[in-house]
Amino acid sequence: MASKPTVLFVCVHNAGRSQMAAGFMRELGQGRVEVLSAGSAPKDSINPIAVEAMAELGIDISSNTPKVLTPEAVQESDAVITMGCGDACPFYPGKRYEDWVLDDPAGQGIESVRVIRDEIKARVEALLSELLPA
Repeated sequence: MASKPTVLFVCVHNAGRSQMAAGFMRELGQGRVEVLSAGSAPKDSINPIAVEAMAELGIDISSNTPKVLTPEAVQESDAVITMGCGDACPFYPGKRYEDWVLDDPAGQGIESVRVIRDEIKARVEALLSELLPA
């Protein structure tokens, strides 16, 4: 395993869930984890409600842009976390895959998005504890 594990967060639009997850992993990982995020059908911009929900916790994801998922990104990653993209995510043997079942924040108000955000944070914390054993 590389000195620094790489985690790829994938959702369909790379505008909400995967961006929030990547934001938490960057913040909580404090540089000890390489973080990538992508979408199988990326949107033009990040969900502003997701940006707002993260800003409430002091994490700025407003300058990120949705990126298209590439096979290279999957191959470079030690762990691939998918969020509702189903068969659109490429699969490579030998990788660690997890599918996080989370509501899509698209079109939802801040109250709903906060719930999703907090769920993502808890999952990122659990993943970090596994990737970076104390």
